[in-house]
Amino acid sequence: MRQIPRATVARLARYLQGVEELAKRTVSSAEIASAVGVSAAQVRRDLSYLGHQGIRGVGYETEHLLTALRRELGLVENVGVAIVGAGNLGQALAGYGGFEERGFSVTAIYDIDAAKIGTSIHGHPVRHVDSLPADSEAFAIAIIATPAEAAGEVLHRLSACGVRSVLNFAPAVLKGPPNVEVRNVDLSTELQILSFYRSRNGS
Repeated sequence: MRQIPRATVARLARYLQGVEELAKRTVSSAEIASAVGVSAAQVRRDLSYLGHQGIRGVGYETEHLLTALRRELGLVENVGVAIVGAGNLGQALAGYGGFEERGFSVTAIYDIDAAKIGTSIHGHPVRHVDSLPADSEAFAIAIIATPAEAAGEVLHRLSACGVRSVLNFAPAVLKGPPNVEVRNVDLSTELQILSFYRSRNGS
């Protein structure tokens, strides 16, 4: 299997969204580039990893390109997602309608709070984290939305029951074993970065 650079993978996801929003029968590399904020040359290099070449003077046939992007991103079938942590953030994520539009479906929410176990949040059942080993085949990706002090243990539980893809929203930088891909999203850090640019711009 060919290796695609991590930076390219991140851009492929942006290309998918950009091409969908353009909603045209054919789309040029320049149009894709403008939609996602990169150069047209970068778009052509990245799409070459898919074995997808545009037609000079015409561009890319949209449906074929979308199919190639979805296939490369593993979105041929609906992807099950579990949320661990039924607090405010977990509840907000469970109610986010954009997941379904992008090929993901929340299958369950997990927590340790006895008051929440057995309830339903946005139509999704809340289960105890102890049921993770039995339930893990129902989803391919897990989202950690717990307090920082619980996140490491949650990641350990997820990796132990075979989950290989984790999106971490807890305010802690997590690193999984070699066979587990962890993406850390720290909202506070992102705000700090924005604050840096705000101060530099004199806003």
